[in-house]
Amino acid sequence: MQCLVVDDDELSRFAIQNFVERTSGLYMAGSCSKASEALALIRKENIDLIFLDVEMPEMSGLDFLRNFQDLPQVVLVTANREHGAEAFEFNVTDFLVKPVEYARFLKAVEKVKQVSESLQIEPGAQQDIFIKKDSRLVRIGLSEISHIEALADYVNIYTTSGRFTILSTMKSLESKLPDKDFVRVHRSFIIRVDKIREIEDNAVSIGEFIIPISRSYKENLIKRLNTI
Repeated sequence: MQCLVVDDDELSRFAIQNFVERTSGLYMAGSCSKASEALALIRKENIDLIFLDVEMPEMSGLDFLRNFQDLPQVVLVTANREHGAEAFEFNVTDFLVKPVEYARFLKAVEKVKQVSESLQIEPGAQQDIFIKKDSRLVRIGLSEISHIEALADYVNIYTTSGRFTILSTMKSLESKLPDKDFVRVHRSFIIRVDKIREIEDNAVSIGEFIIPISRSYKENLIKRLNTI
């Protein structure tokens, strides 16, 4: 995994960099002291994981998450435990408290790997997904999925046969679903286009569910519809 460390505190930044370099399977793709610099690196490099400080000048880590979408997996790093509850509203993978111990860092990395491995797409026509459940891989037809909902560091996948909860981020899951069938309508929701029953104002009806549409995603949704 290519890692990016973002922290205005030089000692804290170097500590996380050292942890990354000591850990098998992790590689340093870059480091920076400002969130604005991080955005430029994300656009330039193939980043898989961001270690993001919360308290930074100009733009905090939470402001960064609030203003930019479609980010790689994020592990927040902060000296203030009180940010924990707010952090998971942005579907971050984990939350580390400074000073970070290596054992706790490794636990966060293991969680990141579980998120990456929790969903597999069958190669070829992409008609099925395999959800990792305990030690098994369970097959679900893509056509059975109506919508997907973020739930802290998990997601709920709603299908015709029931609901499945897996450890994943919305970004990771969205990247593995075919664009022609699925569309993001909200920070917390992905829907299957052919399951839409009705759209009214800033909400979409899918079966018995009413799902909000945020302004930042609405234009893209409307473009995907065959309207007359």
